[in-house]
Amino acid sequence: MPPGSISQVLRFVPPATDPNLLVGTRTHDDAGVYRLSDDLVLVQTVDFFPPVIDDAYIYGQIAAANALSDVYAMNGEPKTAMNLVGYPDDTDPALTWLGDILGGGGERCALAGAAIVGGHTVRDREIKFGLSVTGIAHPRDILTNATAQPGDKLVLTKPLGTGFVTTAHRARRCPDSLLANACASMVELNRSGRDALRASGGATALTDITGFGLAGHGLEMAQGSGVQAVIRLGALPLIAGVEPFIERRFFTRASKTNRAYVEPHLQLGAGLDLRRLEVFFDAQTSGGLLISVSAQRAPALIAELVSRKAVAAAIIGEIRPWVPGQPHLVVTA
Repeated sequence: MPPGSISQVLRFVPPATDPNLLVGTRTHDDAGVYRLSDDLVLVQTVDFFPPVIDDAYIYGQIAAANALSDVYAMNGEPKTAMNLVGYPDDTDPALTWLGDILGGGGERCALAGAAIVGGHTVRDREIKFGLSVTGIAHPRDILTNATAQPGDKLVLTKPLGTGFVTTAHRARRCPDSLLANACASMVELNRSGRDALRASGGATALTDITGFGLAGHGLEMAQGSGVQAVIRLGALPLIAGVEPFIERRFFTRASKTNRAYVEPHLQLGAGLDLRRLEVFFDAQTSGGLLISVSAQRAPALIAELVSRKAVAAAIIGEIRPWVPGQPHLVVTA
């Protein structure tokens, strides 16, 4: 669903009045947070999508890593997961793909320490797979996308470009080496980023980069926090080998909707590489964490990410004060 449509849909959902709901839909955060006691909250999320690659096992890994990421993006710990499956069993009665999909998802859940406790399957003409995930955290440890502070640095933990890669793959134009680079990033759990921020002294705000791209999720962090996010285009980490595939025939539909969503709130600086700018809008599958961290703690965070072999460890911008009438999002060269 285009990001701009979400608010229109959510207006039909009755507003929550339960005081124990600490994080709901107001700031478009990554997961809901519900307080069970003074020292325990539930972190709940759900995500699923059609295959982005032809390998069923890796697709299962990617979909699971993507769903688990929302709990890590709240600084939580995944505990249980339920499989969500749409499958055309009438055209594949042997369930050829399904076992591999569930196997790949189960492998990522086991690595995350999350127990699969069940699930639900429906007949569908198109394969779909994902997870409903429940995590836990202490209330004081929860990080949201709406608490960034002026002076913070913005750190990204995975490279960008998965939308271009998966589109080229579907068109049978993607080199095996490029697909392998993208898959290695997409299957990686964002646990490494969460653990790095904890070990480096904590962060100010947190989100992950998925379907709305860096542009959409960056805007939501800036608007939710009442700040201005400044992104340095030249600092963005890219999947190795993706540059030749940043062209119109490999744009996803979400690239257009993401651009339309942020443009009213976006200021573009001079001298931008317009080809590279498209990566800013590119929809990501199982992307990295976007961490807003104090300038003093940023070097320690980068060092922890490197030591934990995170897929990327890049300072891509900063947070500045926002004045009404100014854009919430600025892109510089």
